[in-house]
Amino acid sequence: MIIVMQPHAEEQAIKAVIEHIRAAGLHEHVSVGAERVIIGAVGDERVLNVAVLEQLPQVERAVRIVHDWRIISREAQPQNSVYVSRGVALGQDLLSIYIKRPVNSAIAYLDPFYVPSNPYQAGVQSEEQQLRLLPAEVSGNHQQNKPVMVRVRDLRQLDGVLFAGADIVYLGGEWLESRSMQQEIGRLNLPVVVCKDKHHTLEQWLVAAERVAMYGNHQIVLGEAGTLSINHRHPYRLDVEAIAEAVKHSHLPVLANVTRLGNGLLSQEQLSQLAEVAGARIILRND
Repeated sequence: MIIVMQPHAEEQAIKAVIEHIRAAGLHEHVSVGAERVIIGAVGDERVLNVAVLEQLPQVERAVRIVHDWRIISREAQPQNSVYVSRGVALGQDLLSIYIKRPVNSAIAYLDPFYVPSNPYQAGVQSEEQQLRLLPAEVSGNHQQNKPVMVRVRDLRQLDGVLFAGADIVYLGGEWLESRSMQQEIGRLNLPVVVCKDKHHTLEQWLVAAERVAMYGNHQIVLGEAGTLSINHRHPYRLDVEAIAEAVKHSHLPVLANVTRLGNGLLSQEQLSQLAEVAGARIILRND
C-alpha cells in the first residue's frame, strides 16, 4: 500500500502516518519528492484500512498496489507526469529530438562518450578530452535556450556531465540493473531517462524506475530503444507493446529512441508515428 501526502505536508502529519503503519505491525518506506511525500507500507497491507488512513491529517489518498512498482504507478498518480527543463515541458506535448538536425529540436541531445566498433576510426577523442569539451558544448546550447540531454555510458562520467551543466541524463539499457547507478541518479534533482535493453521485460523496466524513485528522484522518463526481433537481417524492432503497457501502468513519460531501428520496411518517420500512437511523448531520431 502507498499513502500519498498532500503537497508540502508537515513533518508532524508524516510522522502520524508512519506511527499508524508501525502500530499495525508493518514498516514504512518514505520517498520525498519535490512537492509530495509518498509513504509505502511494507508488509501484509490487508491489516490496514484505506478509509482510516485517508482520515489522517494531510493524507491525500491511500491506495492498495498489486504490482512491484508503487511510486511510479497509475494508482499513485492518475495524471501523467510532466517535468519542465529550461522552459521545455517533458511529457506534455509530443517532442521530437533530431540528432542530425539539432536546429529543429527544442532539446539538444549529446552522446560524447560513444565508442565506435572500429578501433581504428579516425577522429575519436578520449573520455578525458570529451569531458573537457563538454561544458562549452552545453553552454552553447544553453545560450540558445535549449535544455541539454547527455548520454552517460559509465558511472565515472556522471560527475563530469553534471559539472558541465547537463539538464537531463540519459542512461542506456546496459545500466538498467545497476543498483549503484540507480542510487546515484536517484539522488539527482533533474530528469533522467531510464532505458530498458533489448532483453528486458516490462516488469524489470518499471521496477528499475521504481528504485530510482525510492532514492528520491521522481523526475523519471522511461526510455525504449528496441527489443529483439525474429527477423535475423534486422535484429531489433520498436517495442510498441512495451510502450503501451508502460503508459497504461505508469504515469511516467516515455521516450522512444528509434535511431537504430530502421529496418528498410519502416522509415524513422513511420516508427515515430507508431511510438506516438503507443503513447510515447518524446521521440529521439537521427534522420
